[in-house]
Amino acid sequence: MDQERPLPSRRLLLKGTALAAVPYALLPATQAGAQAQTSDYPPAEWQPASTSNYTASTRPSAYRIDRVIIHVTQETYNTTLSIFQNPAKQVSAHYVVRSADGHVAQCVREADIAWHAGDWSYNTRSIGIEHEGWVDQPAYFTNALYEQSARLTAAICNKYGIPKDREHILGHYQVPGTDHTDPGPNWDWVRYIRMVNFA
Repeated sequence: MDQERPLPSRRLLLKGTALAAVPYALLPATQAGAQAQTSDYPPAEWQPASTSNYTASTRPSAYRIDRVIIHVTQETYNTTLSIFQNPAKQVSAHYVVRSADGHVAQCVREADIAWHAGDWSYNTRSIGIEHEGWVDQPAYFTNALYEQSARLTAAICNKYGIPKDREHILGHYQVPGTDHTDPGPNWDWVRYIRMVNFA
């Protein structure tokens, strides 16, 4: 035999009505559905650069993405993130890869234009990846750094239809007019391109 359920009390109904009348913006963030920003590359941690250090855009509709540019930070991983977050520095890259374990941080959305190449045309058409280390200290180019960077580059190439070759995956030193030498003579391009192609 079915029993009737008790009706909610008037007090409970009034509480619900009052809550529904509260503006969404006044609810606590966890209730309001505020979420941490997620990265374009799921394994990456979101570590946003200052908005003063890149140009907002709608790539690839505004500009075609057809290059990946490989950099070496000449700084530690943490210092590089701090530089990108400092609005006075006027520099950024889309990603930073840590030497010790290959951990990846994303600092600029792929749709936006990071200021990494030193050439506006190359900035508009590329994704910049910084690697923790120094060009004259090959010990920073660990297996983990190569592996995780190659996976990231392969994912970018797959996403935008970029060929996985040295014509489209460039060192910073190959950007016209640059005075940079990174990633330097200790970067193993043959190994890296092979890893990108097998990632």
